[in-house]
Amino acid sequence: MFAPLALAPGRRVAGLLLLCAGAQAQAGGFLEDSRAKLEARTVYFNRDFRDGHSSSSQGASKREESAQGFILNVQSGYTQGPVGIGVDALGLFGLKLDSSAADSNSGLLPSSGHDPRHSADQYAKLGVAAKVKVSNTVLKYGSMMPDLPLIKYNDGRLLPTLFHGAMLTSEQVQGLTFTLARLNQYTARDSTDRQDIRVHCKNKRYACDITADHFDLAGVDYRFNDKVSAQYQVAKLENIYRQHFLGLVASQPLAVGSLSADLRLIKSDDIGNARAGEIGHRAFSGMLGYSLGGHKISAGWQRMYGQSAMPYLDGSNPYLVNYAQVNDFAAAQERSWQLRYDYDFKALGVPGLSFLTRYINGDHVKVPGSNAQGKEWERDTELKYQVQSGTFKDVSVRLRNSTFRSNYEKWARDMDETRVIVSYNFSIF
Repeated sequence: MFAPLALAPGRRVAGLLLLCAGAQAQAGGFLEDSRAKLEARTVYFNRDFRDGHSSSSQGASKREESAQGFILNVQSGYTQGPVGIGVDALGLFGLKLDSSAADSNSGLLPSSGHDPRHSADQYAKLGVAAKVKVSNTVLKYGSMMPDLPLIKYNDGRLLPTLFHGAMLTSEQVQGLTFTLARLNQYTARDSTDRQDIRVHCKNKRYACDITADHFDLAGVDYRFNDKVSAQYQVAKLENIYRQHFLGLVASQPLAVGSLSADLRLIKSDDIGNARAGEIGHRAFSGMLGYSLGGHKISAGWQRMYGQSAMPYLDGSNPYLVNYAQVNDFAAAQERSWQLRYDYDFKALGVPGLSFLTRYINGDHVKVPGSNAQGKEWERDTELKYQVQSGTFKDVSVRLRNSTFRSNYEKWARDMDETRVIVSYNFSIF
């Protein structure tokens, strides 16, 4: 045993004060740099399948629900010193407003435990991540919402998807960002349970519930200047697929207006035991845009090569320019084009109001079990307004409408969809 230090009473008090002062100094950055924000999100979702009746062999003819969500995001600062320590927390809560057994399973709410035809009245999930910072390098371990080309969390319903694992981000060199990640579980947007990470099985392109032990990612981003940046990432879903991504984003002001370009190349191959089956896929997508005043006109092209569809993680969004409100246009051998128009009403003296519309057409789809070439198209419209001042400052209202049609209804059902989203973000501290 260690003998206690023998200090005079005055020295003991002085030592205790110094210890407390040191602890306060260490905790100063942790508390002073902390921030918390809350989003209150109300969502109405209506998806009307255009194949007739609720007795359809493909399921219900309509999904219609509304729900209230709350997303609390708390991020601490870091303790002072060469090694800073902090913690982040995400608290998510969803509450059913309106739902029926016939029209449930919209993705807003989880199914009720006693009856899968009914949605739960409420659900909640909590994610916590510890973080360590050394210079300009940060290591996080726990729950997070990654926003990277090869793993972008999904936030298309009431509450976002959470992924769980570790991620390191380093910005030691100006303009250069280096990223490493290993993720092994996720919590779906309409679930409270953690699940093993897995490949997405949209339209049964791959067998559902094909899980992996972990997903690894490494990547570099480099900003050449204010107008040009490039990204490279490589990722691996153990015993399922390996994926490479190369991207280039550029903009160029002109004498009148400005040009923009976004080019993306993704290469995917099966690895190891190939548990999801044979994968040999190449995806090229690009978008060119021209802006003038409040107007922006864009044109996109997307091409899938290989005998399989593009694989990506369940709970994530594929990083493709033609990924839209309903469809991803990433079926095997598919080629698709897009025309898009955006307008910012700030140019007319109405800041906060924006509008977009786009049309995407895909063909040459390799339809499973058929020699016919599949075709599909989607039309989206969105009107959004965010209050700029007054009592309701920062409240936003967004109306989204989509129409999707295809000639291979067995795998992709025709639908009309409307979403209304009212959101209020405010800082707590």
